Amino acid sequence: MQSGGARGSRADQADQRRAELLEATRRVVLERGLASTRVADIAKATNVSGGLIHYHFATKDDLITAMLRSTSESEVRRLKEIVAEQGTPVERLDRVLRFYIPASRSDQSWILWLDAWAVGVREAHVRAILLELEGAWIEILGQVIADGVASGAFVCDDPQGAAERIDGMLDGLVVRYTLHAGNMSRARLLHHARVAAAREVGLDPGVFPA
Repeated sequence: MQSGGARGSRADQADQRRAELLEATRRVVLERGLASTRVADIAKATNVSGGLIHYHFATKDDLITAMLRSTSESEVRRLKEIVAEQGTPVERLDRVLRFYIPASRSDQSWILWLDAWAVGVREAHVRAILLELEGAWIEILGQVIADGVASGAFVCDDPQGAAERIDGMLDGLVVRYTLHAGNMSRARLLHHARVAAAREVGLDPGVFPA
């Protein structure tokens, strides 16, 4: 009879292998794109057989879905940590805005999600992850605004609606910033985000730190 420790060890090894495959999938997708990535590409990148990948993930769609969900969950966890940090309502709101916008035009996370948006138009499994991520982001932002209203720092009759409007505006600006060099710098992108957020919560944009 196998001991619980042995079973646990094998389960840990399987979890580690899955995590390695998901990270490799993310790297390959960032290089080749979601639509062009094949299981064979991931097998080559990890130096394993396609059969081993299919042992953990029955189909390519399952593998891509797991990778996107893992990435999404990681980003949402980090956002929750940022929101939970001490600070005034304005500081908490500003941290959310700073976290959302790309660190640069080559921000790997945003490149992945922009690719997913394009694929998600036709692929339901990708679209489902995008909707989960957007829903989590809007819920967290809405709660930050609601907390600010409750403390008396913000004035907003509809925190959820405000979060949805900020989300939609930022998505459009991020696409422009990422895809077009132009004159849209990250500083200008952050300025637009702050102006929009300030208007939604009844503040002057000047309240945000320089």
